[in-house]
Amino acid sequence: MKKINHIVISGNIGVGKTTLSEKISKKFNWELQLEEVKDNPYLDDFYKSMKDWSFHLQIFFLNSRFNQIQKISESNNVVIQDRSIYEDYEVFTKTLYDSGVLMEREFNNYKKLYNTILKYINEPDLLIYLRNLNIDKIISNIDKRSRKFEKSIDKEYLKKLNIYYENWIKKHTQEKILTIDLSEDDFIEDPKFLKKIYSMIEKKINELT
Repeated sequence: MKKINHIVISGNIGVGKTTLSEKISKKFNWELQLEEVKDNPYLDDFYKSMKDWSFHLQIFFLNSRFNQIQKISESNNVVIQDRSIYEDYEVFTKTLYDSGVLMEREFNNYKKLYNTILKYINEPDLLIYLRNLNIDKIISNIDKRSRKFEKSIDKEYLKKLNIYYENWIKKHTQEKILTIDLSEDDFIEDPKFLKKIYSMIEKKINELT
């Protein structure tokens, strides 16, 4: 029987990844690897000037994510990771490049490093994709967590990220994806919906193993 080891929770900024990851981790007694936000030296500068700091930020996340994957591969526990290394490139870096924020030479440099890293990692056993097509709801979630550097996030940027997420998720190994739509439902306000999510996860894992 195949053992599930590496689970990723993916989705746009403010979609509820961290909150749901913490709940899932507690429910199933899984180890949790959160995205480096608090100790990230570039996030504040990035939102003040994306053009100046986008490359630095994306390299930081790429390195951080790779280090997490290495630790996960060495662990005997089931680990849930907040965001995948794939969306760093397929969603965020591509969005920044296509929007003219990231220069071509920076994008190409990043892409080469990313492709080198891909040779040394495996896909996660399960990818939980949190979809929310309601941008106003995402913005409301961002406002609620009161991170100072996020106050200047542009609505159009969030819309573009959603589009790139949808394009990326279509290319990922489909049998390893569990999509949870949060456009209308709220797992924080609705305990029944949270229980439904737990059941969906259990069912998907049973299918994979």
